[in-house]
Amino acid sequence: MPVRVGVQVKPQHADFDGMRRAWREADELGADTVFCWDHFYPLDGDPAGKHFEALTTMASMAEVTERAQIGALVMCNSYRNPELLADAHRTVDHISGGRVILGIGAGWFQKDYDEYGYEFGDMPARLRALRASLPRIRERLGKLNPPPVGDMPILIGGSGPKVTLRLVAQHADMWNSFGDAEDFRARNDILLGHCADIGRDPSEIERTWGMNSNTLEHADELVEAGVQHLIVAISGDGKGYDLGALRELLAWRDRINT
Repeated sequence: MPVRVGVQVKPQHADFDGMRRAWREADELGADTVFCWDHFYPLDGDPAGKHFEALTTMASMAEVTERAQIGALVMCNSYRNPELLADAHRTVDHISGGRVILGIGAGWFQKDYDEYGYEFGDMPARLRALRASLPRIRERLGKLNPPPVGDMPILIGGSGPKVTLRLVAQHADMWNSFGDAEDFRARNDILLGHCADIGRDPSEIERTWGMNSNTLEHADELVEAGVQHLIVAISGDGKGYDLGALRELLAWRDRINT
């Protein structure tokens, strides 16, 4: 399959108009995917800086883009009832004309939990909750009237070898993590083992990979290792976003896909 390229427009340190301009520009440039994330506070820079919520952000993203798939890298399973999460994504899918990806993970940023009154617990408990939620999400998507417009792939973020990657093998259409090519190979080998254990065709799962810097320096190596979809993350710079790294990655994509 052709290599795909996306961008995560971090909803931090920018005005909402700046985010809107970045989504629209990324879509016009030809990005295959445009993502936000699901946090309540910035993860870097000023911890009290500007920040926006994910689901409402996605609804706006759906209105101002036309061709790119959209979603979050990733929704935190702890913050919303799984049936509500499925329904909200179905609704945004209709706004977008069938372009939504439902990204989800177990959650990890304790400040979000503490400030918004969620029980942080420990990682095993959050993973058990994610395991319980994934079938409920699928079931609710099958009950909704009208159903999603598109296929609405489920993307699972994370790389825990025993639980998360097994959940990817069981439930995901897309898998997202980050690191270098060796990290990918090691984690992908574990995923292949889980797929073999349960009889899942691993080619049904798109391998997506997050990149923050030195984008082109590692792109060829990652694709050679088996990554199919590279996603560069960019943060706000006060009001807007610099999409220079995305432009470079898109030009690289177009070269290697010809």
